[in-house]
Amino acid sequence: MTKKKLNQEDVAKLLSDPSAENRVDTAAKVAGDFNSGALSDSERQMAQEIFNVMVKDAEVRVREALAINLKDNPYLSHDLALTLARDVDQVAMPVLQFSEVLTDEDLLEIIASQSPEKQVAIARRKTVSENVSGALVGTGNERAVTALVFNEGANISERDLQKVLVDLGDREAIQDALVHRPKLPISVAERLVTVVSEKLTGELLNRHNLPEDAVTDLVLQTRERAIISLSSDSDEGDVETLVKQLHKNDRLSPSLILRGLCMGDITFFEVSVAELAGVPLVNARTMIHDSKALGLRTICRKANIPAPQIVAVKAAIEVLREMDYDGRDQDRERFSRRMIERIMTQYDDLGVEFESNDLNYLLTKMNKLPGDFLVSADAA
Repeated sequence: MTKKKLNQEDVAKLLSDPSAENRVDTAAKVAGDFNSGALSDSERQMAQEIFNVMVKDAEVRVREALAINLKDNPYLSHDLALTLARDVDQVAMPVLQFSEVLTDEDLLEIIASQSPEKQVAIARRKTVSENVSGALVGTGNERAVTALVFNEGANISERDLQKVLVDLGDREAIQDALVHRPKLPISVAERLVTVVSEKLTGELLNRHNLPEDAVTDLVLQTRERAIISLSSDSDEGDVETLVKQLHKNDRLSPSLILRGLCMGDITFFEVSVAELAGVPLVNARTMIHDSKALGLRTICRKANIPAPQIVAVKAAIEVLREMDYDGRDQDRERFSRRMIERIMTQYDDLGVEFESNDLNYLLTKMNKLPGDFLVSADAA
């Protein structure tokens, strides 16, 4: 749609009939000329002077027309942009959301002193700096924080994401926004799993009248599956952060560690054992991969892993040594299935003792993983 341009007839009309309608139309046309980029320097200066008069117009619609038409113009003067941004909500919001003329200092001042609706507009900007995000999180404005977390262009620190979870983590919209962010720090992701699980607990209790202990077991398994999945997609530093958080919150259980290992996540196992045993990771790895298995038993005992599970750990480590990824699509998933199948088919011969919950978990997981590797194995 072509924007209307101001002409001599418009000027004459405005002089003879300075009604609100004509002033709104004039504001839109002058802004259209200004946005076209066809004005000379002197004409652009004259347009700015017209804007400076119109921004004081008592009619909100006139100022709103200016804001809508100038919201993303990079040549708008800073003073005029800030004046519009401090105006009533319907005038300010287009400028707050789209104008690149405004600085972080401007945005921080407006967040601290003006309306919740303006905070929402700022949260929806194409890019939001970490400082501005922190200020928005600090307002506790649920709508603004939800918009911010949904905004992929918002740079939000790990500390502020943790604060979002603490302050608003029970809100469904916040949970949805966090889940759909492209990248979450693993410490936040693990905590989010816990929050969602606790919500699931309430729903199960209310809807199905289940015994509380049964629901707790179900939620624990759900949470642990999610934690293992988070770990397998993360680098070593993220896994260390995850493990420390699990340990701090008493969720780094031997069962969880064994399940992760049986899924083929050796990094999660190594970091977890090092954390529980209180030894450097490099030392833990040396002991875990001791060919005589003495080091493995020693480090597992130091980590307080129960004796029956140490046998299962030893079997899983032996299977890991014999296997590798195949390099084809979904090789991680097929590797996990091969790993589980080998352990499941050999655990009697190897003297492995699994708890029933662990067995059920591994069998369920195996059935959900791709099994096409069997064809290639038979062909070989």
